[in-house]
Amino acid sequence: MDDTLIRPAVRVSGEIVVPGDKSISHRAVILGSIAEGRTQIVGLAPGDDNRRTIELFRAMGVSIKEAPHNTVFIDGVGMYGLKEPEDVLYAGNSGTTARLMMGLLSAQPFFSVITGDESLRTRPMARVTEPLTEMGATIYGRKNASYLPVSIKGESLKGINYRLPVASAQVKSSLLLAGLYATGETVVEEPQRTRDHTERMLALFGANITRDELRVRILPATGLKGRHLRIPGDISSAAFFLVAASVLEDSEVVIRDVGLNPMRCGIVDILKKMGACIEIFNIKEECGEPVGDIIVKEAPLKGIELGRAELVAAIDEFPLLCVCAVFAEGRTTIREAEELRVKESDRIEAMAEALKKLGVEVEELEDGIVIEGRGKGRLKGGVRLETRGDHRIAMALSIMALNTEDGIELDDTECVAVSYPDFYKDLEEVVVR
Repeated sequence: MDDTLIRPAVRVSGEIVVPGDKSISHRAVILGSIAEGRTQIVGLAPGDDNRRTIELFRAMGVSIKEAPHNTVFIDGVGMYGLKEPEDVLYAGNSGTTARLMMGLLSAQPFFSVITGDESLRTRPMARVTEPLTEMGATIYGRKNASYLPVSIKGESLKGINYRLPVASAQVKSSLLLAGLYATGETVVEEPQRTRDHTERMLALFGANITRDELRVRILPATGLKGRHLRIPGDISSAAFFLVAASVLEDSEVVIRDVGLNPMRCGIVDILKKMGACIEIFNIKEECGEPVGDIIVKEAPLKGIELGRAELVAAIDEFPLLCVCAVFAEGRTTIREAEELRVKESDRIEAMAEALKKLGVEVEELEDGIVIEGRGKGRLKGGVRLETRGDHRIAMALSIMALNTEDGIELDDTECVAVSYPDFYKDLEEVVVR
């Protein structure tokens, strides 16, 4: 594949609507497929990850029809209407698809195998397969089912009380989906709060689910009911424009109808802590989630210290936080982020390597990174950087390139299709050159 030159910009300016939230879209498709009746989803995230979830359910006999404006109609088959797939289920690069589906498949009365692409096959799965096995699932796979592919023989599950060793919305969600079918109550305790899209969506479809501080409880369901859903804009997609407008001089961008889930808005909180000028208005509710408009204007940023407490609601935005740190005054230290080494790529290593090539003073830590900010002004650019096939690295480095003198060449930009296929098209709408 050919390199792509991302050219510098004078500023970003205008109004934009970002794609539907990827995390919420996964959950809407999953629950719509096992609900009774039709579910209509408007604004479904268009990326490859959500496509994988749709295709998995089609392979198990669910009718999912697509319409304009990223709308899908799902004719749910009920909780026990899925059919045994005739072939291996392929999750592509989507960890959400793989991990959540393992919970659901563990309760189905048939055999299935799920795998993913080269990157996903290196990501840890024992954190899901071990508690599912404790619930009674029969799961086999590489290195004691620690890595994909895994085979699953659906069983009658029993509810458990499980404390997550690592805060993970994906693991929590997988166990809650299994808990829909289990005998007795399933309780998942988190070491700290993680995004709660699954809990909100389960309640919306009629599941008996409650939260008590750090514990989420779910009782077995007799059935879920199809819904009409409008997916809010993805804050993780909006984040790229928030950062671009914050660091490029004389910039101002309005982003409409963005999901404002408190456990996803860490990037907004962190940017404000760094000095960003961000306002939220027109707040309403869609799909059981808070939604609003965001306006962001260029402002001087300052370096800060970040740890696990701040990152749990902004873990996907780590590459962008590195970009902010470069154009902030002073040092930014990010610690307790070791989970980033087992994402789509080793994001700590990837960003440290890229920033060093751009002449930024960086120290890579085992669990994070230290960046000496350069403050206002542009980087020289004129270098070739590797995205490692990671969509978030590619998009973050593209935002970085806008604030250089000579632009940046990226080895792979096609990977952005995983989460945001129209990223470069939307970026061009607000870029002023």
